[in-house]
Amino acid sequence: MTPEHSRSAVDSTRPFGAHLRMSWWKPLVVILVPSLVMLALQVVLYQVVGVIEGSDNPMSPTMTPLKSLAINISIGTTGVVAVLLLARIAKVPWRSLISSPRAFDARRLTYYLMAAALLVGAGIGVVALVAPDSTPWVGFGVSGTTIGLLVVTVLSTPLQSAGEELLWRSAVLPAAASWVRAVRPALAVGLVVSSLGFAMLHGSTDPWLFGYFTFIGLCTGLMAIISRGIEAPVAFHVANNVLFGIINTVMADGEPYAIDRSTDTGDASLLILGAVNIAMVALVWLRERRARATR
Repeated sequence: MTPEHSRSAVDSTRPFGAHLRMSWWKPLVVILVPSLVMLALQVVLYQVVGVIEGSDNPMSPTMTPLKSLAINISIGTTGVVAVLLLARIAKVPWRSLISSPRAFDARRLTYYLMAAALLVGAGIGVVALVAPDSTPWVGFGVSGTTIGLLVVTVLSTPLQSAGEELLWRSAVLPAAASWVRAVRPALAVGLVVSSLGFAMLHGSTDPWLFGYFTFIGLCTGLMAIISRGIEAPVAFHVANNVLFGIINTVMADGEPYAIDRSTDTGDASLLILGAVNIAMVALVWLRERRARATR
C-alpha cells in the first residue's frame, strides 16, 4: 500500500464523520466544488424555467412548480456529485460515505422517517397554534398551481432533501473532520464546518434564520454520527421539507408561495422547530443505544 493510499483510507475504528484520512487540500475541493456546482445549476435551470414560463424575473423568490422542480433537481444532483467527488479524491468506496462501519439499513430509514414525520407534524401544529403570524400562510386554497406544487413536492423534494444530506453530512462533515486527528476535536470541526456551510448556502441574512439553519446542520450531523450513517438525517430532512412544502403550498390561497429569507423574516417561533430537532436527536440516540444493547 502506498503512503498516499494509506492517508486516504477509511478507518473503521473511528466513528462515522471522523472515519476518513486524506491530504489537507482535498477537503477544500469537496467543500467548494459541489457548492459552486449547485449554484451554477440553479442559475442555469432558473433561466430555463424563466424562458418556459415567460418570466421577466426568473430569480424571484416566488415558487412555481417548475422553479421548485429546478431547485430540487439542482440540489439532488449536487449531493450525488459531492459523494462521488469525495470517493474519487479520497480513494474510498462511496458506500463508506453513506454509513460506516455498518452497511446501509433501509429499516433504519423507514423507522426514522415515520418518527420524524410525527415530530415535524407536531411542530407544525404547535407553530400554527401559538405563532401563526410568523408563518407565510395566507389561507387554504387549491388551484392548478397548488396541484402542480404538491406533485413536485411529493415526488422531488425527497431527492432535494437527500441531496443536502449527501453534500453536508456524507461529504463535507467527514472531509472537514479529516483535518484533525483526535476523534472528538475532528468531529467538532466537521460539525462546525458542515453546519455553517449548510446555513450559508441557504442564503439568509436574518440572524434568527441563519442560526436556525446552523442548528439544523448541527442536529442532523449529530444524528449521522450517533447512528453511524445518514439514514436518520435524511429521514428527518425529507419529513421536514415535504411536510412544510405541503403546508406552505395549501396555505398559499391557491397562489405560488415565496421563500423569503431576508432580514427580519425570522423570529423566536423558530425555537419551537429547534425543539423538534432536539427531540429527533434524542430519539436517534435512544434508538441506537437500545439497538446496541440488544446485540
